[in-house]
Amino acid sequence: MKIKTLIITGFGLNCEVETKAAFDYCGAESDLVHLNDLLNRKKLLNDYHILAFIGGFSFGDHLGAGTVFANKVKYGLKEDIKNFIADSKLIIGICNGFQTLTRLGLLPCIGGKPFAEQSVALAWNDSGVFRNSWVNLKAEPNCPCVFTKGITTLEVPIRHGEGKFVANSKILAEIENNNLVALRYADSAGIPTNEFPYNPNGSLNNIAGICDPTGKIFGLMPHPEAYLSPYNHPNWIRQKESGTLPKEGAGIAIFRNAVEYIY
Repeated sequence: MKIKTLIITGFGLNCEVETKAAFDYCGAESDLVHLNDLLNRKKLLNDYHILAFIGGFSFGDHLGAGTVFANKVKYGLKEDIKNFIADSKLIIGICNGFQTLTRLGLLPCIGGKPFAEQSVALAWNDSGVFRNSWVNLKAEPNCPCVFTKGITTLEVPIRHGEGKFVANSKILAEIENNNLVALRYADSAGIPTNEFPYNPNGSLNNIAGICDPTGKIFGLMPHPEAYLSPYNHPNWIRQKESGTLPKEGAGIAIFRNAVEYIY
């Protein structure tokens, strides 16, 4: 069976080439589809197994990251996405895509009701500036997330100005109690921390990524698609000289988990 991935593009989004490369490398067949082609039914979501909301700056973030894009999706593809979820297919949202999923109420989706009222958000970084750097992540072993299965730690880049994960105390407790935190910002030893720059944005509970209760909808602020080759890493020369250069970038694991799950 050929695993088909739909990667939504358009309206200021980017990272589509890297995301396609990641899924294709892992054995999927990926299509880059402009949102308008989905809204106009030139492409049908039902024909795919994995849906990717990619990183970038949809509509220039003029009304807040992911806001306008989420509204277009909500009022044009709501029933299609509901059916997609009901068929136990996979959804990933990276950076701007994570912001979009939270605004749609697809994450954390506590109670299992897609398109519920938004309950979490990605707010402005505590630093007040756009951050473009590499971060260490710790995967939570008890989380049901399909995409992070078998991952212990992960080093990937971030590129965002609005990445601080926030929620009220009740929602935050429900997320924690249901083990929906998939990834946390961590120090070089893999220990979660609020300390800057390890936690680059001030996210509550050091949250870098969460999933829904089924583990099949996943959102994260860091960019796994930006570390596919070992030569993407800023220290690859030192790694090569020390004999520690990996065969592939660590971000590949996220996409391989998704493709293997569908198989």
